[in-house]
Amino acid sequence: MSDRELAGRVAVVTGAGRNIGSSIAASLAAAGAAVVVNTRSNEAEARRVVGDIEASGGTAMVAIADVVDASAVECMVDAVVSRFGGIDILVNNAAMRMERALAAMTLEEWHKVVAVVLDGAFICTKACLPYLQKSDAAAIINIGGLSAHIGAAHRAHVITAKAGLIGFTRALAHEFAGQVRVNMVTPGLIDTSRSPDQPEPQHHSFTKTLVGRRGTPKDIAEMVRFLAGPHAGFITGQNHQLNGGAHLR
Repeated sequence: MSDRELAGRVAVVTGAGRNIGSSIAASLAAAGAAVVVNTRSNEAEARRVVGDIEASGGTAMVAIADVVDASAVECMVDAVVSRFGGIDILVNNAAMRMERALAAMTLEEWHKVVAVVLDGAFICTKACLPYLQKSDAAAIINIGGLSAHIGAAHRAHVITAKAGLIGFTRALAHEFAGQVRVNMVTPGLIDTSRSPDQPEPQHHSFTKTLVGRRGTPKDIAEMVRFLAGPHAGFITGQNHQLNGGAHLR
């Protein structure tokens, strides 16, 4: 990849305040894109990411919006277009990855997780679509999860949502063929920071990589950067597994 292959492009990254999302934002900015750092409510996190991007010579803005709130997302998109003039890249990264035994899971908990992943991707895609369709190099990248392929206990809501995102990716690739490239990146066993209420997933204890290490957020971010750029022009509708050989298919 060239150092500035995304120069002149505008990228929206949801859930970009930390971990994989913030690394994706930084990588796209390093490639020359103006990056929208979205977060639901933690403005301090988003401002830190934007500050780091700007300190490195990049361009970025904070966008506070809950991805399941269609009105808030529309306002975010309006603000992005007002500042940058359009949208070329959308990364649907926002997610919730909590664990709960099915017997103890409430319908509200089920809906909350599924809504952020699936409804959020739908709402953000719908809002950005008119501008993506005007771009001559539009790309949507959805961020999946390894457990959607190998299964795991206490994650029925997360697994269902991430599995649904695979279908959403394939459907969009067909529907917008020739206009927008749509792909999925599925991380597996990535070292990320977790809050006290989100402990290490149970399935990580028995899932191992073949390469002898866990991945980093940057590993995921670099694949997103590639898929968003000009060298991935013949790739659409694909689910790209980045898990160090933890899942072979």
